[in-house]
Amino acid sequence: MKPTDISAPDYFHKVVDCQWACPAHTPVPEYIRLIAEGRYSDAYMINWKSNVFPGILGRTCDRPCEPACRRGRVEETPVAICRLKRVAADFKDDVKHRMPKPLARNGKRIALVGGGPASLTVARDLAPLGYHCTVFDADPKAGGMMRSQIPKFRLPDTVIDEETDYILNLGVEFKGGHRIDSLKKLLNENYDAVFIGSGAPRGRELDIPGRKEVTANIHIGIEWLASVSFGHVEKIGRRVIVLGGGNTAMDCCRTARRLGGEDVKVIVRSGFEEMKASPWEKEDALHEDIPILNFMVPVAFKHVSGKLIGVTFQKVKAEYDAKGRRNLVPSGEPDQTIPCDDVLVAVGQENAFPWIERDCGIEFDKWNMPQVDAKTFVSTNPKVFFGGDAAFGPKNIIWAVAHGHDAALSIHKMISGEDITERPLPEVHISSQKMGIHEWSYDNDISGDKRYKVPHRDKVIALKDIRTEVELGYDVKLALGEAQRCLNCDVQTVFSAPACIECDACVDICPMDCITFTENGEEEDLRQRLKAPSPHHDQALYVAEGLKTGRVMVKDEDVCLHCGLCAERCPTGAWDMQKYLIDMTYAGSTCQTKARSAA
Repeated sequence: MKPTDISAPDYFHKVVDCQWACPAHTPVPEYIRLIAEGRYSDAYMINWKSNVFPGILGRTCDRPCEPACRRGRVEETPVAICRLKRVAADFKDDVKHRMPKPLARNGKRIALVGGGPASLTVARDLAPLGYHCTVFDADPKAGGMMRSQIPKFRLPDTVIDEETDYILNLGVEFKGGHRIDSLKKLLNENYDAVFIGSGAPRGRELDIPGRKEVTANIHIGIEWLASVSFGHVEKIGRRVIVLGGGNTAMDCCRTARRLGGEDVKVIVRSGFEEMKASPWEKEDALHEDIPILNFMVPVAFKHVSGKLIGVTFQKVKAEYDAKGRRNLVPSGEPDQTIPCDDVLVAVGQENAFPWIERDCGIEFDKWNMPQVDAKTFVSTNPKVFFGGDAAFGPKNIIWAVAHGHDAALSIHKMISGEDITERPLPEVHISSQKMGIHEWSYDNDISGDKRYKVPHRDKVIALKDIRTEVELGYDVKLALGEAQRCLNCDVQTVFSAPACIECDACVDICPMDCITFTENGEEEDLRQRLKAPSPHHDQALYVAEGLKTGRVMVKDEDVCLHCGLCAERCPTGAWDMQKYLIDMTYAGSTCQTKARSAA
């Protein structure tokens, strides 16, 4: 194998698996160390630069970082990265003075359709650079689906208000209660660019017999949640069926429990493990005494004299073809009718663009979705950009934030006359963590603690009030314990072959057997000859040549714990622990917070 080029920005970035997996590439180990030090405001500002909504995402993120967490390779559960993000938000000081100070207005005007996370991220990146950003939203307050579709017992309005205000106070103009009904009209108002972050606002219908006869008691999930959020709906029937297996279905069933639903059931066509809902969302529903019934397909709404009395289901089972593809087929069991007073349909969301005229330069595909470049987020109209659910369909808030960052960079480059397809490399800051022969500037003790549970409010109390937050978050003591489980994956083991005497001291002390000195060879062969064979080709091998014997040093990045024992044991200093801080370049990077210098 060729020697590893550790100077390439992406090499060590990929080793920091949590940051690499985060769509916004939040520097996770950096802010977790700051939490462990009690520097909550600094941790918050580092989050704010990347993911924009630390308090919101610390409660609602879909957590793509956690399955990637290296802690999950050495014990059962990853670090509670998401809930530690909330700790930074809960315990920070007043950070208003640390927000960017916008530059003088540059005369360029940006229109942003939709007041959700994607549009607000674009505004947060561009407003500090002097752009006049105007956000249009049909609702009176900013937040989009974060405010309208996530129940208050998961995400209080106070958190949304605080974090949307940080952005609006950058000089962003917000026009609430202003629905855009014509893109052509908006383009004629001479904006320099238009960003569309209008989400996927339409819930999918379920067109089965009986649907039209009992419309009053069959509700589309996301629309019903919005009605609850804005106080238009305050009660529901005693017996409720929720159709669907995603996170919206979990929000619907838990909300129904708080609005008078005593007998609430979630009924899903797939198996429990195949449900799209996050595992913790399913756990929370089950904890609130909501059963989840699987492999049942609704075939009819039953009614008498226009009154809904139940839903009939066909029992199905999963069969798999030779290629492992699943197909649901009738099980042969009799159909089952389950009584109910109301049904909440949460079987998916769709985009709706009736306000975009088809002659304004934007091409749509066969699914009626705009054609959007996945890297630059520009449409076929060079002045119109999309992001969030409006670009590629429903995903989580963190994806909308990532889209917003990329779209803002494209808008800035387009207006500056630059090639929007050229994306800047991230900044990499390297610093040795050595403070002495056996002392490092970070805590490298590998804790064996299991994941700390997040405290919840008593169920009886939580179910009485739809605005009472269920999760209480970590206190300072629990946060410190959880933060110490982080393996500091951004502090890398860096090897200098000329200093090595090949004494094998590092090999002997390594707790994971991830270091091998051997003859070079092709990758497949080399992976088999390591001290601990490495079958995971998606994880890199760190290969260094230049040893006096002609051998190579190979370290398996897949299982390295970044404990620093190799560097402590090395008698010549051939190993060093170096912190690689990967700082993603956003459009507003030239006018950012003081978090970096403070940290």
